[in-house]
Amino acid sequence: MFNLHTQIKGDPAHFRQMSCGESLITVYDCPLENKFEDLWSHYSYIVYVVEGRKIWHTTYGSFDLQEGNCVLIKKGACIVEQFFETKFCLILFFIPDKFICDVLKTKSTPLKKFNNTYQPVIPIDNNEAVQSFFNSMLTYFNSKQQPDSAILDLKFRELILTIADNPANAELLSYFCALVKEPQTVTLQQVMEENFCYNLKLEGFAELCTRSLSAFKRDFQNIYNSTPAKWLLEKRLAYAHHLLSNLGKTVAEASFESGFENNSHFSRAFSKRFGVTPASIKKK
Repeated sequence: MFNLHTQIKGDPAHFRQMSCGESLITVYDCPLENKFEDLWSHYSYIVYVVEGRKIWHTTYGSFDLQEGNCVLIKKGACIVEQFFETKFCLILFFIPDKFICDVLKTKSTPLKKFNNTYQPVIPIDNNEAVQSFFNSMLTYFNSKQQPDSAILDLKFRELILTIADNPANAELLSYFCALVKEPQTVTLQQVMEENFCYNLKLEGFAELCTRSLSAFKRDFQNIYNSTPAKWLLEKRLAYAHHLLSNLGKTVAEASFESGFENNSHFSRAFSKRFGVTPASIKKK
């Protein structure tokens, strides 16, 4: 599993990009190597699909993104399915939570709390203002001159304020409210429930929870009364059992989609936990 933000930012020669602080906007038109790729990002990112199609698979369902779609993908992990027969190009806008909160606090009209439900992939109303923003960014990408960082800072703020000012983005506004108001304990639980089935290291979970590794382990113990490693193993095994017995997944698919490093490790852990092999569950 690779970090999408880190990979792109570390290869400016390959990915056209502009950044201001930790915020980063890039045109991404290079296909992934495999039909299915598991990836993650410690920053949320807005996706504007210029051309083509990809599917983002998450623990809460699959999201088919095609030309003209605009969404916010919450920080965390996912499995991306691509289609090699079509060219794919998108604009990615990575935004740290702190940047979002700082911008929202400048709004003259404070955000209202809508509800507590939002998906890992949240649609954005692709109205004329949003389209104009991304068209203006393409102008910068097509120019040989890099815009001043002060201009980029204003552009990044413009996008957040534009989508936050549109009542049609109710689900996204709810998520923005949560970023500003929810306590960190709730954030940690949401991160774990949404990402347990991906092969992330503990350092990755800690980064998603904006904590040091030691603080993450301490807070996790206080919330779950268990260590992260034990909790993750139990959740992944239960999820794999569900995939095999209810969704008809193969052993290899269940192993991959539950976050195990390899099939051998998965089979040993599964047999120890349930007293039967994953293959026998599949046969039943």
